[in-house]
Amino acid sequence: MAAPPSSSSSAANIMLAVYEKKPTSVDLYRPLRNYVVYNYSEREAQSLDDDLQTLKSMRAELERSPAASAPDSLSSRRDLLQRYYRALSAVESRFPISPDKDHVNSLTFVWHDAFKNKLKASQQNVHLEKAAVLFNLGAVYSQIGLTFDRAGGSIEGRKQASHAFIAAAGAFAFLRDNESTKAAMGGSATVDLSVECAGMLERLMLAQAQECVFENTIAKGSTPGVGIYYEEALAALSVAPLKEHFDKNWFSHVQLKAALFYAEACYRCSLELHEKEEIAEEIARLKSGVNALSEVKKSSSKGAAQQLLDAINKLEGNLNRNLERAMKENDRVYLMRVPPASSLPPLPAFSLVKSMPMAEILDASKEKMFTSLVPDSSAKALSRYTEMVDEIIRTQAEKLQQGSELARVRLKEMDLPDSILALEGNFTLPTTLKEDVEAVQICGGPAGLEAELQQLRDLRRVNQELLVQTEELLQKEATEDAQFRSQFGTRWTRPQSSTLTKNLQDRLNRFAANLKQAADSDTRIERSVRDHSALMSILDRRPIESALPTLARPIMSLDANEDAIVGSLKQSLRHLETLGAQRAGLEDMLKEMKRKDDILPKLMASTGSYEDLFRKEIMKYDHICEEIAQNIEAQEQLLLQIQAQNDEFAAIFNLEDYKASREKSYKQIEAAIAKYREIKENVNEGLKFYVTLQDAITNIKQQCSDFVMTRSIQCRDMIEDVQRQMANFGFQDKNAAGAYNYPSGGPPHHQIQRSPSQPQVNPGSMAQPPRPQTSYYNQHPEQPTMPGGYAHHPSPYGTTPQQQPPPPYPAAAPGGGPPYPAPPQPQQQPPVSHEYGQPAYPGWRGPYYNAPAQQPATHPRPPYTIPSPSPYPPPHQSGYYKQ
Repeated sequence: MAAPPSSSSSAANIMLAVYEKKPTSVDLYRPLRNYVVYNYSEREAQSLDDDLQTLKSMRAELERSPAASAPDSLSSRRDLLQRYYRALSAVESRFPISPDKDHVNSLTFVWHDAFKNKLKASQQNVHLEKAAVLFNLGAVYSQIGLTFDRAGGSIEGRKQASHAFIAAAGAFAFLRDNESTKAAMGGSATVDLSVECAGMLERLMLAQAQECVFENTIAKGSTPGVGIYYEEALAALSVAPLKEHFDKNWFSHVQLKAALFYAEACYRCSLELHEKEEIAEEIARLKSGVNALSEVKKSSSKGAAQQLLDAINKLEGNLNRNLERAMKENDRVYLMRVPPASSLPPLPAFSLVKSMPMAEILDASKEKMFTSLVPDSSAKALSRYTEMVDEIIRTQAEKLQQGSELARVRLKEMDLPDSILALEGNFTLPTTLKEDVEAVQICGGPAGLEAELQQLRDLRRVNQELLVQTEELLQKEATEDAQFRSQFGTRWTRPQSSTLTKNLQDRLNRFAANLKQAADSDTRIERSVRDHSALMSILDRRPIESALPTLARPIMSLDANEDAIVGSLKQSLRHLETLGAQRAGLEDMLKEMKRKDDILPKLMASTGSYEDLFRKEIMKYDHICEEIAQNIEAQEQLLLQIQAQNDEFAAIFNLEDYKASREKSYKQIEAAIAKYREIKENVNEGLKFYVTLQDAITNIKQQCSDFVMTRSIQCRDMIEDVQRQMANFGFQDKNAAGAYNYPSGGPPHHQIQRSPSQPQVNPGSMAQPPRPQTSYYNQHPEQPTMPGGYAHHPSPYGTTPQQQPPPPYPAAAPGGGPPYPAPPQPQQQPPVSHEYGQPAYPGWRGPYYNAPAQQPATHPRPPYTIPSPSPYPPPHQSGYYKQ
């Protein structure tokens, strides 16, 4: 049968609210500011002045009672209490308030008891202040709950009231769990702030919230039994310290409500039993409800609200009426024995509400007040927490890196994914080898060696031409000198050209020998290029992968399952790549979590143990640590699966033969690269040799040109002197012995002495031009040494006729001799003498001055540049799973 309307509906508006505690005035501004000045600085105190003023204003507003009980006024009061509590949490972590002389010891908080106003507590700590604020917050929430319309059919009003009572219960629960014990440890404390009172008020607020929910469920047709919270509140009020502290009306109200809802539950249960025709238990339930109401009316009717008593009387009438009907039916029809009330099972207890969590609402970690004030203890605690986080990050990052390295090594051992790529035609060389091949191809490769060999030939030809031209200069001058010596005989007293040019001739002879030996080296290099062109031709393949063998499918297949095997292996590899990407994401997530993990505000707002806060904060890393462990475990299982799949793949596709053929190709490419580098290095050495030799020959040619010019000037002067002497000698003889004509020129003993400013020039001792020199000129030409790595090889310059010529390649030669002789170097010239051969005029300053202009068509510098050798090997790159 349908349930009748609620028998207790007339009690809907009879609920309790709590009045606020009353404080005494206190000035927070001056003591806190003095503490900042004394322990920090006046400047810091000035920067915190706005926060201190705000705190002072909130305390002053808290001391004023609310103007009215209107919802808007109560809401403003609620917001004020929440803000002030968060501010007190910030104060607590930065300002130690106690009687200690080093603390803020001039602040005393005084609060009156909410239920016995004559009682009060005073303490020199912030705990009493915070506990009182929490109590008042719960009281304001309870008052807000009474402002909503819960009568009639106002379902929304009862819902809002229930929410307010739930918030009030949350405030009292927060007081009980966080501040009641601390306030009791401060010395004097009133009963209303005790753990027992806070717990009782929480249960009372929950009881009223559940009553509102019960009224709404009755209005919607549901019939849950409620009343458990009233019973718990009654139990707390029945014992010390609350038994004698609360007014009798409070006790009566709670006792009546507990009995009313118990009887209501009996009434609802009896209706269900009647439907099931369980008449005996129905009668027992009805008698239990009637007895509960009768007893509570006798003990608690005085001082109770008339509406509540009317609701009890109405419910009692319904219970008696149903009891009389049930007993008649049992006597006439069922004849069942009625069990005693003590043997009945307990009525089901329903909890439709729970206290609102207030931790987030009262969290002071986002509070902006006093943020610049960080005590040393908080800074040290933050450092300790940072070390804990760093240890977690380091440990987990190592696990991730080890997982990636393990996957890379295992795949390399299985030759994956290279085998799959080779089957699809996408195979590639190992990273290092491919970079070496690319470097060779960038330099021109074997195909470009011919052009460099042609450069060698051209440079050798230019050096030979320069050498011939230089020798012709000296030969021409020597021929002219011999003609004059033959013409004038003993009167031609200047030194012979062969005497002055001996040093120059020796150097030119050495240059000629160097050129001959270099030509032999060129020949050996060219022969080496021809002999190894077939080996090096593989380096000209583009792309180089086209020269590698391919992994082919088996010619015959028994079950044609190759595609399935390859497909499953590729899918496993993709899954492994996904796990690798997940690890990269997890590592980034770890770094981002650490970057955002700033617990200083929470640390400053914390009033409990730092270790408790640390444990709570560190827990946020647990889920990512668990994900990392799951990733590593999943990869290990997947690698085992890939190993089995790869074994099957290798057996079907004859992977061992393919690997052997591929390794052979790799070795061929490596050998070609080594031979190319060897030839390239020899070619570069030859190019450097010829360019350096050309500079040396050009230098000595300039010296020879200066020598020839100087000898020409001296020749003219000497001819004039000889002719003048001969003319004077002929005049004297004519006067003495008659006229006689002599050839032009004079006897050597009548030679006119030249000016001291014109000493004889030794062309071998002429000053060298200030030409920049390379490292190849730092050695004596007779004992050359090769630059770089060639210094330890036997020099081709020292080769005697009985010695064998050096082989074309340093690597193949005994001792690895260089293919080219060392470049010539300038030598120190002997001191200048003072005979003929000196400059023809004072102030002559060396071969770079007053020298004849060089003819552009004679021996131009060849337009060749020596390409710098490419670095071998190029920087290596790393790849995922492919190293």
